[in-house]
Amino acid sequence: MSKETPLATVPLLARALHRIRSTPPRIIASPPTQPRRAAVALLIRVVPAPNSPLPAPTDNPTTLTQFFAADWVNDPHARPEILYLHRDNTPVSDVSLWQAKLRNTTNEAHVAFPGGRMEADDEGGLYTAMRQTWEEIGIDLAEPCYTCIGQLDDREITTSLGKRLLMILSPFVFLQLTPTAPPPDPVASTALHWTPLASLVSLNANQKWSNVTVDAASRLAPKHSAILKLLVRLFIGSMEFPAIVLQPSPDDSTSIPPSSKSPSKTPHDILEKGIPRSQSKPRQVLKLWGLSLGMTLDLMCNMILPTPSSAAGRPRTRDDSTPSSPLSEVMHLPYQNVEEFRMEYVAPSLASVFPRFSYPDVNFWIWVFGKRYREVVRGWEASVRDGGTNDRRINWSGSALNTFYAAIRKALVVVIVARALGVIFGASFALWWIFS
Repeated sequence: MSKETPLATVPLLARALHRIRSTPPRIIASPPTQPRRAAVALLIRVVPAPNSPLPAPTDNPTTLTQFFAADWVNDPHARPEILYLHRDNTPVSDVSLWQAKLRNTTNEAHVAFPGGRMEADDEGGLYTAMRQTWEEIGIDLAEPCYTCIGQLDDREITTSLGKRLLMILSPFVFLQLTPTAPPPDPVASTALHWTPLASLVSLNANQKWSNVTVDAASRLAPKHSAILKLLVRLFIGSMEFPAIVLQPSPDDSTSIPPSSKSPSKTPHDILEKGIPRSQSKPRQVLKLWGLSLGMTLDLMCNMILPTPSSAAGRPRTRDDSTPSSPLSEVMHLPYQNVEEFRMEYVAPSLASVFPRFSYPDVNFWIWVFGKRYREVVRGWEASVRDGGTNDRRINWSGSALNTFYAAIRKALVVVIVARALGVIFGASFALWWIFS
């Protein structure tokens, strides 16, 4: 098969943004016991081809339809990109929300979207996303060169085992309407990475799936209990989360030119935005995982192509020549059977935040206790098949997360009890053998 040109990505992006604009998101109301909320911005731009004629500046606002009808956007060499960032100094209170705390010896950089927690005087989630983007990376999304496309479904951020709600996260999608925009001004501890969408959704691109290993003790044991942490490491091991190794744009740079930075930073800026990082730090492998991966897949699930009328009413087979999604054959999730877990019916972001454990018996017991989770997934699939769209009245994603976490809790109890009984039995046998 010949190499695909970036032209194929623009129609997919147009389809996704039109669907997001016309589809109301699922809004999750904050319970009285946990009113905290947060918001992030998914910023997309189209980089024009080097020799493409650019449109003349205009004072009239550009509509979404006019944007995707522009010649420079439909140029075969135009490149749609999405913005990620890497924070060197993530506050401890935000570790569970944005990215895992890394060891100094790691060569991984975990990316996220600009955003943060809602303040008491914020007018809403959209205002929070715009304010946090301006404060963190110096991009003013209120400028005429940007437009808010819409909002993706709210997400519940919970503790590691899903027992306690931490906050509600609202993702907002923005589009840069002009070929150029004012340069960003990120804080010194933040690096920006524009990533081509073609590297994520192209049918011929080879997405490099990897994983992020997280110490289970850091998620499941109390922070100040060294003994419990040691027992969790011995009994449960570590957790592995699926991740994608990003391929930033060729002209991407982890450092912003000095001319684009502010001439000086006040002490308030240093305290609020972080300490400048060392300029000699080597380039790291960029990994997209967790909530950021889930929101990225939420965005790309809107790129599903229409099912041909001849194929309606029958399940897809491997003989179908035209896939109904640019993700279905290539960007399938690890740890899932593609035939049983159809991306055309269930958002792949559902499983992107689910871990695998390093001990096989833990995964086995999760599967044993996951009957209810699999029933929820089948109900979600049936809802989409029967109605054509996801039933907005039912929080399928939340139900699936809750049932999956419930299966994890039961599995861990069984594993820990079995390990403890094994240790007691082994110690008893050893004492009997020694003194007999």
